[in-house]
Amino acid sequence: MNTLSVWAIPLFILVVLVCGEYKGVKVYETFIQGAGEGLKTGFQLLPYFLAIFGALAVFKTSGALNFFCRMAAPLATFLRIPEEILPLGLIKPLSGSGTIGFMADLTRKHGPDSRLGIMASIIAGGSETTFYVLSVYLGAAGITRPKHLVGMGLLGDLTAFCVAVLIAQWFQIG
Repeated sequence: MNTLSVWAIPLFILVVLVCGEYKGVKVYETFIQGAGEGLKTGFQLLPYFLAIFGALAVFKTSGALNFFCRMAAPLATFLRIPEEILPLGLIKPLSGSGTIGFMADLTRKHGPDSRLGIMASIIAGGSETTFYVLSVYLGAAGITRPKHLVGMGLLGDLTAFCVAVLIAQWFQIG
């Protein structure tokens, strides 16, 4: 199995090259053309990346994240949702890397098999980074009025958050 894993990618590349040559495709030229188009797309998306990462930085450093967590704390306590998990639920729609950072902190403090560690893992893997995806994909497609996409994305994020909490509590994990 180890030998197969070492040779899987080189063999795949070889198969692509052989099939391309067999079909008469100029493989190298096609690769260069695709790489150039990918680079152009990356430059077109750069403003959207900067906007979402800038918004995330402002959200965290301005204290808005802590403010929203404090505002949600009474409801979270009433619903038996651990307050430590709230920042993760608020960051997830904005940033996957921010989510991973919060998840790593929770698992470091409480352990990966704890209730909080399990909740954090489910939240991190159970929904999408809504604003990141919308900004990048809608920006690439040139869509300027997303209408109901933001609301539906946030509803999905909220649902994934609640389901993560319920699963961890239902199975008495941790």
